Amino acid sequence: MASEVSICNLALSHLGDAATVSSIDPPEGSAQAEHCAQFYPIARDSLLEMHDWKFSLRRTLPVQVTSESTMWQYAYSKPSDALRILQVIPSDATDDNNNLLWSSDLDGYVPSGSYTTQPFKVELYSDGNEVIYTDQSIALLRYTKRVTDPSKFSPIFILALSYHLASMLAGPVLKGETAIAANAKMLQAMGYWLAKASTSDANQSQSSKTHVVGWMAAR
Repeated sequence: MASEVSICNLALSHLGDAATVSSIDPPEGSAQAEHCAQFYPIARDSLLEMHDWKFSLRRTLPVQVTSESTMWQYAYSKPSDALRILQVIPSDATDDNNNLLWSSDLDGYVPSGSYTTQPFKVELYSDGNEVIYTDQSIALLRYTKRVTDPSKFSPIFILALSYHLASMLAGPVLKGETAIAANAKMLQAMGYWLAKASTSDANQSQSSKTHVVGWMAAR
């Protein structure tokens, strides 16, 4: 089972560093552990933001606060574990996807409803915390959660994360021209595994879509 330490050691091995870190929280005393403790959270969170990973998707009914905006009717506290807000939808919505409703008239089928996903904007509130402004009452949020448990990560995500972390460690671990070359190499490998991981993750679900055939719509 993957752990923060095993991912850090994998990242160091990509750089050809033979050191074996035993703890990063707290760091066990080596320079490598100190660097890993500094860069691992940054590498993890930034990779989580790069794709809508299924293991990090969450939904919640947020706490409503008084809106300080004249442009939006409602304001909700941004969840403390949210990295990126993906959707604001009605709490009773039956479909996460943009679902345009259709009705029939003399000209056939025409759009008659609005999209499920509602407009929103994330801004700083007067108390310094982030809030989500929207015109949706009783809103349901879908968001990317900051997942800190490595056992939730897929093996391909771990590979992408290890190379992402290695790119950040290249400077302090290797230094000089060697570090610059290693950084570029690690970023290239990260991009490769990120593409593999995001494709695999995207195949873990399938949405239901209703298609109105032309000849049926014209009836």
